[in-house]
Amino acid sequence: MRRRVFVTGGAHGIGKSIVEGFISRGDLVAFCDIDSDNGTKLSKNTGAVYHEVDVTDAGKLEECIGSVFEAWGDIDVLINNIGIGVFKPLTELTLAEFDRVIDTNLRSVFVTARMLARHRQANGNNGYGRIVNLCSTRYLQSEAGTEAYSASKGGVYSMTHSLAMSLAPMGVTVNAIAPGWIHVREEEDLRAIDHEFHPSRRVGTPDDVARLALFLCEPENNFINGQTLVVDGGATIKMIYPE
Repeated sequence: MRRRVFVTGGAHGIGKSIVEGFISRGDLVAFCDIDSDNGTKLSKNTGAVYHEVDVTDAGKLEECIGSVFEAWGDIDVLINNIGIGVFKPLTELTLAEFDRVIDTNLRSVFVTARMLARHRQANGNNGYGRIVNLCSTRYLQSEAGTEAYSASKGGVYSMTHSLAMSLAPMGVTVNAIAPGWIHVREEEDLRAIDHEFHPSRRVGTPDDVARLALFLCEPENNFINGQTLVVDGGATIKMIYPE
């Protein structure tokens, strides 16, 4: 089965690993991102179809997904990966900054899922469908100055189980992945203590998340539904007391 896959925010980091993972399985993959340099490079290297789209423009995002439907007839796998953060003191966070984080991280999930639902409702079901939303461990833990990001990821967590119920009659499962510390910036040097903090004794990689996304999208794994799975090397279950 050659699946038709669409990924938001696929040009780098976790999204890039997810694009590469599905391509390695022989699937058709399209992805969107505002990073045209990395998006074009990834498309050239993998054969995945790149669309330059800012997901905060709902009309452009819908237009992009519509073009994928037109080209391939349907989307079997939808990966809502795109995510940004604005981390600053609450008193300095602007409404525009808050809205952009919500529109990028949360509203885009609603837009893409609704597009898939409307398409399936109008054209029938093929018996298989997967949505995987990228959440974060910030949906259940926070630091000061993370209001916009934490709110967006808390929304992704809740929308995931809501979408699972709405899309169940269409044979589409909806799950989320909540990564912890994932090393996505090559220019960032990691220290020994960064790895030792995790019970798994290392900081995560984008491939750790991509492998779970691939697993959740296997046809036989349809009994996993409405769940948010944490991928963080055990960090969120580690009890920490002041020394």
